[in-house]
Amino acid sequence: MTDKPNIKDMTLDEIETFVVGLGKERFRARQIMKWIYQQGACSFAEMTNLSKEFRADMEKRARIGNLEIVRTQSSEDTTKKILFRLEDGLLIESVLIPGASHWTLCLSTQAGCKMGCAFCFTAKSGFTRNLRPSEIVDQIVQAKFRTEEGPGINNLVLMGMGEPLDNYDNVLKAIAIINSDYGLALTARKITLSTCGLAPAIERLGQDSAVNLAVSLNAPDDRRRNELMPINRNYPIEAIIKACKTYPMPKRRRITFEYILIAGVNDSPADAKLLVRAFGNLRCKFNLILFNEFPGSPFKAPTARAVEAFQKVLVDHRF
Repeated sequence: MTDKPNIKDMTLDEIETFVVGLGKERFRARQIMKWIYQQGACSFAEMTNLSKEFRADMEKRARIGNLEIVRTQSSEDTTKKILFRLEDGLLIESVLIPGASHWTLCLSTQAGCKMGCAFCFTAKSGFTRNLRPSEIVDQIVQAKFRTEEGPGINNLVLMGMGEPLDNYDNVLKAIAIINSDYGLALTARKITLSTCGLAPAIERLGQDSAVNLAVSLNAPDDRRRNELMPINRNYPIEAIIKACKTYPMPKRRRITFEYILIAGVNDSPADAKLLVRAFGNLRCKFNLILFNEFPGSPFKAPTARAVEAFQKVLVDHRF
């Protein structure tokens, strides 16, 4: 690493300020962004519509950081994990998720996580640091230009390692770069941010962005959510519902509540009825996820019969 600023940490406005400070025209910032995010340029030398003098000057004063792909690994469910090495040697993961005609990329926003959810494998390794905007955005750039699935990526979910709203400013800056017509040019409706339920930050996000919102819920009442997700002691279910009611969602979109079904813990029809009672007045949908067992965890995945019975209660109540 060097002391030179990483261009991928900058929004369009910031790059404009940077190049104007070098005595160059403001529109050069748009050219630079398009080279990086739309053509996958890894160096200023590749930017052939800039003068050699300007490219050399940029090389002296700034850099284009690039995450290293350590390996990719395919899973039985046809998802593909990408392991990245950051410039300081830390490792993070992104996941490519197949759709009918496209790929969704699941992004990490922190190295590790502070939230300590009992069912989460990432939580076992603790928290190291927040990712910078460049490290969030570059997961997309590297996947887009260095994997065979890259051209088919057109949806993003911020639900990999870390809690996005615990890294608020860097995540918001990354979203601005992603949204920019000269950046990755993905609209807010193509992006979903998943949070464990930091209620004040949910309200703030609704004022600052228009991305889709998903909340990791995982329990129908505060007693069990306290046990599964310590953050609930600060922001219980009622506070989350209140924050979600303020979140501006277009009529055709709904807030998603992710619910990891864990055998004998939160997967009974009675639990589903508690959800109906709590969330019946909120325009939302539920994403039911079977617990993914891992060594050392006391939890087990539910049976297919339990999943179907739980789902039926929600469907019968128009969820």
